Amino acid sequence: MQVQDNKRLATLTLAALGIVYGDIGTSPLYSIKEVFGGAHHPVPINPDNVLGILSLFFWSLIIVVTLKYVAFIMRANNKGEGGIIALMTLALHNGDPASRRQRLLIALGLFGAALFYGDGVITPAISVLSAVEGLELITPTFKPYIIPITLVILVGLFLFQRRGTASVGALFGPVMVLWFAVLAILGGIAIIQHPAVLAAVNPRYGFNFLLGNSALGFFALGAVVLCITGAEALYADMGHFGAKPIQYAWLGYVLPALLINYFGQGALLLDDPSAIENPFYLLAPEWALYPLVILATVATVIASQAVISGAFSITQQAIQLGYTPRLEVQHTSDREIGQIYLPALNWLLLISIIALVLGFGTSSNLAAAYGIAVTGTMLITNILAIAVAVRLWQWSPLRAVLGALPFIAIDLGFFLANSVKIPDGGWFPLAFGLAVFILLTTWKRGRELLHKRLAADALQLKPFIDDIAASGVGRVPGTAIFMTPDPDSVPHALLHSLKHYKTLHEQVVILSVSVFDVPYVPDIDRVEVHRLAGNFSQVIVQYGFKDEPDIPAALGLCAAAGLDIGMMDASFFLGRETLIPKLGSEMAYWRELLFVAMFRNASSATAFFRIPSNRVVELGSQIVL
Repeated sequence: MQVQDNKRLATLTLAALGIVYGDIGTSPLYSIKEVFGGAHHPVPINPDNVLGILSLFFWSLIIVVTLKYVAFIMRANNKGEGGIIALMTLALHNGDPASRRQRLLIALGLFGAALFYGDGVITPAISVLSAVEGLELITPTFKPYIIPITLVILVGLFLFQRRGTASVGALFGPVMVLWFAVLAILGGIAIIQHPAVLAAVNPRYGFNFLLGNSALGFFALGAVVLCITGAEALYADMGHFGAKPIQYAWLGYVLPALLINYFGQGALLLDDPSAIENPFYLLAPEWALYPLVILATVATVIASQAVISGAFSITQQAIQLGYTPRLEVQHTSDREIGQIYLPALNWLLLISIIALVLGFGTSSNLAAAYGIAVTGTMLITNILAIAVAVRLWQWSPLRAVLGALPFIAIDLGFFLANSVKIPDGGWFPLAFGLAVFILLTTWKRGRELLHKRLAADALQLKPFIDDIAASGVGRVPGTAIFMTPDPDSVPHALLHSLKHYKTLHEQVVILSVSVFDVPYVPDIDRVEVHRLAGNFSQVIVQYGFKDEPDIPAALGLCAAAGLDIGMMDASFFLGRETLIPKLGSEMAYWRELLFVAMFRNASSATAFFRIPSNRVVELGSQIVL
């Protein structure tokens, strides 16, 4: 048993290397280069500055990634799941839904998720572009082809999404093992030639750099943060691998490889300041440039894949929790539950990334846009973690705030340093994130308003059943299933059906779906069945926010509770509402118009809940918002 457990742990650790660490693992391509050679406030290359920056890199990786995420934040998991959405649901635990504090936590969580999308757009663009730029070092004749090659790689990556990651997933781990080994070897060779660079482990060099270069040191933090981009992935992907494989991979392999490479680039700059043209590639001998460019490009594609998969996953969670419209979700694997593909989101990301590459042109220009979204999400993570510590772990508010204060101070410093880059490109992830935030909150508020309008005209189910029995309404053979968000009210589709057909089916099922703030609900708790008078039944299907809805499969579980539903003899009746915006309503008119547009373009409940389309009857109604 112990041997099997160790083998499984090793397998998961290898897989985590391929999926989790692609983003932070490709940061050496551009981080040092941006600090000393970027277009925005480059730091002069001299021994004190190089040691100071390396010290900041070292302690940023130790404090922010190792202590904050690996040792602390990963404890705040929702039944093993991590990520900003999971953290938000934990922070909302036992809170009053109507309270201002609860709404603030929701707003923070949704804005953090929105910033994640901004990061998801920039990461593929800057990673692949920085890898392909290595071709310029081989020969300047490649320069005009850098952007076209980058775009071809990115388009190919997004075209591949519909096939899922299973077919190439087995390659991710070994490729990233090789990548980190190459990072360590290249950096180690340079360190051997200039071992004095190891003195930067002493935090005094970092403090002296910041104190001796107050303005420049502040601006430099905006580039230093590039070394920790991707830290959120450690937490977000925890549900796929578990905490231990991610922690072991970081401490035992990824962190040492990154530090050795960063210190190696610093050693190279001390020997040859002109290497700032591209210090990562210039660590390698000339004969190794072609293989290194190819390996770096593959590594950045893997990093991009991880971000794209994360965007698909977080969108699915948001759909389940009611923060976004239903989108078409395609399942690309029969065995792996998490492998999904969302066509609409896929093409939106691709269009945005192409626009970024064409608009910014170089990885150095893109670096100005990078960082603000990452640091914003990190700040929000701190605040949500405080709420979790107080509400779930029963910490005193003072203890929770004091424990998070060092991390907040560091993240705030990084965020403020990046905020000065807003005019130079930092506006993009903020604008992108704000647009996503408006969409998320508009959908949530619009659904609340719609449910309020429907509830105002709703009839209570049990008195309605009594009236039906007294009126002697005729019954026809078969089962009618009416979907409704409120299991205690009469579905509007049922009222319309009765109005038009003047009859009811022999068996009537009132079906509602509940999504809980846990990742998964076991099959034994999937359905809750209540038998009512008049051959009516209430069925509540329960999902977690990462479960994949399948109504026919769930209804098959009702037989154990004494309710036998033959799918070949059943008809699903769904309401299709036509929304009419109204001036002076409880929501701004422009947001009503936006909500109506989102509502019209949402994926149908038939496809989302995997209901056979030939068993569905839709009944329409008009609702004034």
